[in-house]
Amino acid sequence: MVTRDIMTPLVALLKECTTGLDANMEPTIKTKDLSKKCVEDIAIQAINVLWNVCESSSTALTIFNKENCLEIVLQCLSKFPNNMELAISAAYCLQTVTEDNPELLASFDANSLKTLESVLLSPAGNMEMRHLQTLVAGAVWNLKEKIPSSSQADSINAILRILAEVLSVDSGVFIAEMKETETQHLSAFAAEAETEEAAAILEEATLNEENGMIDGAIKEKKPNDISDFIPPANEEVRQVSALLVAQRTALEMIVNMCCSEDPSDDEWEAMSSSDESEMCIENSVTNSGGQLLTPLCLSDEVHSALLNHTIPKKVFEKTAFPSSSAVEICKQASAWKPLIAKMYTVQLRALTCLHNILSMLDIEDLGGAPALQELALHLSGVVFTQSDIPKKDDFLEAASSAVRALLQTMASKGIPQCMTPEQIISLGEACAQSSNTSARVNAVSIIGITGSVLAKAESTVDILKSIGNFLLGVATNDSSLVVSGAALDAIFDVYADGEVAEKAAVEIKLLQNLKKIQPLFKTKIRKEGKEKYSMDQLCVLDNVRTNLRRFIPYLENVEKKFKP
Repeated sequence: MVTRDIMTPLVALLKECTTGLDANMEPTIKTKDLSKKCVEDIAIQAINVLWNVCESSSTALTIFNKENCLEIVLQCLSKFPNNMELAISAAYCLQTVTEDNPELLASFDANSLKTLESVLLSPAGNMEMRHLQTLVAGAVWNLKEKIPSSSQADSINAILRILAEVLSVDSGVFIAEMKETETQHLSAFAAEAETEEAAAILEEATLNEENGMIDGAIKEKKPNDISDFIPPANEEVRQVSALLVAQRTALEMIVNMCCSEDPSDDEWEAMSSSDESEMCIENSVTNSGGQLLTPLCLSDEVHSALLNHTIPKKVFEKTAFPSSSAVEICKQASAWKPLIAKMYTVQLRALTCLHNILSMLDIEDLGGAPALQELALHLSGVVFTQSDIPKKDDFLEAASSAVRALLQTMASKGIPQCMTPEQIISLGEACAQSSNTSARVNAVSIIGITGSVLAKAESTVDILKSIGNFLLGVATNDSSLVVSGAALDAIFDVYADGEVAEKAAVEIKLLQNLKKIQPLFKTKIRKEGKEKYSMDQLCVLDNVRTNLRRFIPYLENVEKKFKP
């Protein structure tokens, strides 16, 4: 679209629209014959196109900067008291164009920031306003480098306050309230319609009687269906939808706040081309399931704001399944049914967000060992509850990611796990059937973490044998080298030390099985590596190959020790 120069007429159209929107400016020839409502509708569509084009094209973003489209978007945003739809479209566009766009930062002056501030400080009278404030908070987060250092803490605190407020709303309760409001509105509409209909019939009868045309009886009129009286714009559904989208957006923002940048391709290339594989081992992840190269770090301002507004607790609450009563309410009416998927999306985002929070905050920040054990019980309930989940693979990825981060944290601090080994293996088996690669990687990592803990305990040979057989099956049969590599990595962790682990390794013939896997794994890397996998994945796979070569001699010594 950009190559066909859509931006030139689009920018021209937006400039015409903003002239029509400004009450203090003389309408142009093109807009003077249009009503203000018509101009606003055109502006909404044009802003939506601008947003989508800028989101998918760096060329469009460059033109956006050059043509000073920021002023147009801010003008549309400022219309929020009278036209919320236009303001929300502008906020979406603003959040997109401010992301990774240093050139645009220079265009923001005090007046521009004041426009954003006016939105953030306005009272949130409904959920559409909360939605708008959440989007603007996202734009302000993107602009944090533009904010003076003396105001950074206040700005970040204001952003987290808005996110906390929107996450504090119980969507299940709100849906019940909105459904009751809708029922009352429909009853009022029906009563009003019946009153008007009765008045019309009476008036007609009176006229007929006066004209001598009545035949002694008024013909019964068939009552209209109640759907005739439903207002065209369902306000209650709109408000619920605005809440759920705002909550999803808030969770996505928190994910980004708790996320460090990935290493550059050059850094990965330098590591993978090194003669010493240990460089990769020391500097990379142990698998591609999403762990970061370095521990997550937060500025003091963000860290304090997250805790002051109890963001971890609010994220934790959103990981629960949607209220069953709210789901039932939404199932009863076609206009409400799309809200069910939105509720599950909020849960998925919360699970992903929880993973990042667990990786970022200290145990004390999370409430200590008791809070983590409570969270483990909660997540086990989430994972093992049978529910009609719309996107099963996405759910497994998000849930397994959160469980993995939690178990890693608990294992590193020696906190007893609440999930039984049988539950963990059950989760692993469920994830192993998923088409989602990340879910499968998370599964073998979870089982590896559990196995490492059990290897230090007594009388765990049987469960370690089950874990080993599961991991060997994944390493042998999974179609993805990344998953196979993660399974091998987990095997190294579980069976690297300890008499109990060594005994289990001998009984499942781990040495013989790994000797069969080794040449196949090496050949597969050589044949598929560069075509199917990224540089960071190849680096990790190279580590696994090297560790496998070293692990086999270790197992040979173990075998000798257990020979009679």
